[in-house]
Formats: sequence, structure tokens, C-alpha cells
Amino acid sequence: MDKTEILEILNDWNYWNRDFPPTHPRESYGNKIDLWMKSDEVVVIKGVRRSGKSTLMINRIKHLKATGVDMKNVLFVNFEDPRFINHLDLSILEKIKSVYMEYLAPDAKPYLFLDEIQNVTLWEKWVNKEYELGLSHIVLSGSNSSLLSSEIASTLSGRYLSIDVYPLSFSEYIGFKGMTVTNKLDLVNLKIELQRAFEAYMKYGAFPKTLEYSAEQTRELLVSYKDSILLKDIVARYKLKEFGTLEEIAAFLLSNTGIIQSITKIKNHFHISYDMARNYVEYLCRAYMLFEVPKFDYSLRKQSANDKKYYSIDLGLSNILRVPNLQHRGSNLETIVFLELQRRGYKVYYYKTNNGWECDFLIEKDQKIEALIQVTLSLKEEKTKKRELRVFAKTIKELNLENVNCIVISEDTSKLEVYDGMKI
Repeated sequence: MDKTEILEILNDWNYWNRDFPPTHPRESYGNKIDLWMKSDEVVVIKGVRRSGKSTLMINRIKHLKATGVDMKNVLFVNFEDPRFINHLDLSILEKIKSVYMEYLAPDAKPYLFLDEIQNVTLWEKWVNKEYELGLSHIVLSGSNSSLLSSEIASTLSGRYLSIDVYPLSFSEYIGFKGMTVTNKLDLVNLKIELQRAFEAYMKYGAFPKTLEYSAEQTRELLVSYKDSILLKDIVARYKLKEFGTLEEIAAFLLSNTGIIQSITKIKNHFHISYDMARNYVEYLCRAYMLFEVPKFDYSLRKQSANDKKYYSIDLGLSNILRVPNLQHRGSNLETIVFLELQRRGYKVYYYKTNNGWECDFLIEKDQKIEALIQVTLSLKEEKTKKRELRVFAKTIKELNLENVNCIVISEDTSKLEVYDGMKI
């Protein structure tokens, strides 16, 4: 690529001579990015495609401008731009930086925002050079967890801070819709609007762009997201030939979110080899389409061997792949809880007692098991109540736990209850 071509692309994406687009703030991420940028480490923003990583970068550029940073000292590069195709090797990074330095002439250490960096071969070598020589402040984004993690671990070990970005939480979702809840009175006043919003959240998911479209348009958008993730982040990345099989496995696991599965079961169901089943599931997890949750065990060997639970990144994706008229509200609620636990930084497991009772979530933070969580639609029926609550005392006894909270999340009214001597 010649200098003129590169400069045209950079000018199209940057805000040197144009206004910023309207965006919504996501302060929980923004505050963390701002804090970590001050540390001068490489900041890595990771997450599923279309979850809002690029917008987070634009919001940080807005913040820099608001705090007095001259925009000529900021460079944003989108490596998804098709004009970069066939040029995405190590040399393109140096060419881009050279063109930027020559034509913009920044007068301070520049801020580089490199979007979808995993598209560039050997990008980590160049980023490491910039870091080691103190030439730039660097913020990266990427849509493939394994690719980023392996490259960072080998080249940038100890030099980066990473942030996992998810589709909108329900709190963010209602904020994007213009609703603010700060106290119980707000909950009462907005009860109908919040219930309606929650139904849409559960049906159409929480990719930010879906809020701008009608129901039919949202479905088409989600289908395009699904295809884009599968084709760009998996098929192209791993040079796969069996796209149909990959799509079928994705549909099976996404539509059955929160169900315990085994690789052997998937192998048998799709009549493929064990290695293919294992690899395809791993690729879906690497692309952030799925999350794998292990059964808790004090033995890491047993933990690795046990069957896993798989959760969808977004219920909108799950719903476009499901058979009509089947009810999934219970597993949907469980998936929403799981994703919120992920956002809050918990390490999440499930547990099965010796007699087969399942505890939906056992959560850990800072190497301490903090809580056991059951998710159910309602505890009003005595049979359901017994099934959901009996597992707490049994799990605590088997795992010899102390000082853990026992929590049931349902659509019932909140209350404190004692069952089998346990406060729930």
C-alpha cells in the first residue's frame, strides 16, 4: 500500500477533522479503561464481535478530547476495513505508524487504538516494540480469546491489562432505553416499562445495535451476527471445511444454553470424530459465542474430565436458532444470571451432589467460594421449592464449605427463608 492509500483510510476512521458519532457511555468499562491507560500498560479489550468494543474505544477518544488531548495525538485503526485485505502482515503496522507520524506530526506521545488487531499477522511483535521503547500509549481490541491470550502470553507477558466486554447487562439495557432506576420508588413507578423491557431483553438479547431496530430487523441483524462470527472468527481463522457441521453444533449448544453436555454426546449426535467435536466446541468458545462452565471439584484432573455446562453469549442468538413454541424461560433466566456473574468477575462452576442433585452455580472470587446460587422461575410450588433448596445443605456438607451465601434467584418477591437450617 502506498502512503496516500493509507492516509485516506486513516482519515476516514479518525476524528481529526470531523465530529464524533452519537454513542452511549458504558461507564463500568470506560472507568476501568481510563484507569488502566494511566498505568501505561497495553490495554486489551476482548469480547464477542459486535458487543461494543469499537464504541468503547471511540468513547475513550471522546474522553481524551474532553480532557484536553489534541486529536492529532490520537490514532484509531480499524483492521476490519476491507481496503487492508492482502496487507495484514507485520509491515502494515509500521507503515501506518509512519504515515501517521509524517502527516499528523503529533507533538506528544500518541494514543494508538488498534481495533480487531488479531487480523494482523505477528501484531504482538510490533506492539511489544512500541511498548518496550515507550513510543505509544496502546489500546487493542480483539474477537478471539485464545488467539489474543496465546500471543499476549508469549510476547506481552506482564505488560498488558485485559478487559472482557459483554453484550449489555439489563442495567445498561434500560439505560440505553432512557430509563433510570436508583431506588425502590423508581422500581414501582416503572414496573410495567421494566417488565416489558425484560421480556424484550430475554427475547432479542442485548447486542447494543439491536435496540435501534424493529423485531423483524433485529432477527435479520442477529442472523448476520451469527454468520459473521462463524465465518470470520472460526471458519477463516482455522481454515475449516465443514461449515455445515460447525453451524449445527453452534445451533445445538446455543439453543440448549445452560444444559450439561459432553463431547462424546456431541460426537455421537452429529456422527463426527471426537477430535472434531472437541475442536469445534473449543472454537465456538474462543470466539466468545459460548462459555464453558466446569463441574466444581477440588481435584483439577477430575474437574477437567467432568462434563461441562455451556452458556450462550446472548439470548437473541439462542432464540433465532430454536424450534418455535418450545418454552425456554428457565434456562434463559439462568443464562442471564450466568452472564451477570461473568461481568462481575466471578469464576463460575456448577456442582452435582453424590446423589445427583444439581446446584446451578458455585461462584469463586480471590480463591474463596463465596456463594451457591439456584435459579428458578418460582418457588411457589412446594415440589419445586424442595428440589431447589435441598441442594444447599448437601453441597455445603460434601464440599466442607464455611461462610458461603445461599441464594435463590427467581421471579418471585424477595424474602429471607430458613431451610434445612440454612439461611436462604
